[in-house]
Amino acid sequence: MLDELAYDLHKTAQSKGFWPNPEYGVSIEFILSKLALVHSEVSEVLEAVRKQKGDQQVVEEMADIIIRLLDLYAGMKHNGWLDPDISLDLEIASKAAVNQQRPKMHGNLA
Repeated sequence: MLDELAYDLHKTAQSKGFWPNPEYGVSIEFILSKLALVHSEVSEVLEAVRKQKGDQQVVEEMADIIIRLLDLYAGMKHNGWLDPDISLDLEIASKAAVNQQRPKMHGNLA
């Protein structure tokens, strides 16, 4: 589900010019700049909540986080930064199962 959505979002981002042509390669600096954009979207959620901009704005900014993160994931796979056989869908299911077995507050009592 997320793997497929990521692929579609990445194709859109590519078609809009947000990724270089893969034949030129993608530098670590480019990947880090994409990650910084995810961080900026998180800050926009923070500001929307802090300034009480309303539910619609908060959810819109959360959607931007997910879109940017999935685009980055698919772009990293597409450009050889991640193993193409690793599935985000499977990793999330695996991590969720691990988290279900962890103690309350993951053992942090403070």
